[in-house]
Amino acid sequence: MADIYVSWDEYHRLIEKLAVKIDRSGWQFAQIICLAKGGLRVGDILCRLFRQPLAILYAASYGGQNHQIRGELTISSNLAMIEAKLKSPLLLVDDLVDSGITLQKTSILLQEKYGITNIKTAVIWYKAASRIKPDYYVEYYPDNPWIHQPFERYELITPKDLLE
Repeated sequence: MADIYVSWDEYHRLIEKLAVKIDRSGWQFAQIICLAKGGLRVGDILCRLFRQPLAILYAASYGGQNHQIRGELTISSNLAMIEAKLKSPLLLVDDLVDSGITLQKTSILLQEKYGITNIKTAVIWYKAASRIKPDYYVEYYPDNPWIHQPFERYELITPKDLLE
């Protein structure tokens, strides 16, 4: 399958669809954790819609040319949050699930380090190559395309480029 290019309007519409799916499920959660960088915008919008606190966990595995080379997963050792401790049940949010390794390992970290066992996952895009199926997703791709998100252009330019 050819690469998929997503506009800002489409991106926001997909996040709204994800929110509706979560809401219609009837599942109640007390906290959202988003995985940065890709899940930041998703988590931000969901925390505003559901009026639940947001925590941020940084996870990175892509680099190289155009940030399209998967490397070893690195997860930050601390969460960024306002609350004194995590609340359960917890919604773990990212933009997509590609291999599934990030969602899988962060779920384990949250269980082992913070004692959170009631976790559900939500992403916009779910690819067939994933070793886990997210609890909530908007689009499923059986052929694992590369998805170009609207904010990716900022990884290819600098502030000086904006002046030109």
